[in-house]
Amino acid sequence: MTTATLSKPTKTLERLTQTYIPPVARTALASVFLISGLTKLGQYAGTQGYMESVGVPGELLPIVIALEILAPLAIIIGWQTRIAAVLLAGFAGLSALMFHFDFSDQIQTIMFLKNISIAGGLGLLAAFGAGTFALDNRKG
Repeated sequence: MTTATLSKPTKTLERLTQTYIPPVARTALASVFLISGLTKLGQYAGTQGYMESVGVPGELLPIVIALEILAPLAIIIGWQTRIAAVLLAGFAGLSALMFHFDFSDQIQTIMFLKNISIAGGLGLLAAFGAGTFALDNRKG
């Protein structure tokens, strides 16, 4: 069905969702990373110890924190959205494989699937862009 054949209420709903859902969805996708990054700042030693307990060098924590704070902020404001989305999707996928790959533990399985689902949403953001109310849409 093309837009031309849609009823007026359907066209209105389509216009409203295409206008207002993108910034809300960007914020929802990015918020889990932003909150996680800010939390890691306050729990630095504990996070570093956990990383090292699964074989990840604790020296990578500053990079993780920077990624988890800066990339979500870029996504929320819609700046360099596709790049930030690809970076976070890769991070979510790697985190799933490195930290949540114990399928004998139901919580870890859920965390694994959550990360993969978020990576999928970020993949859509990378493919289709920021949408409305985004700095990426500036002219000039």
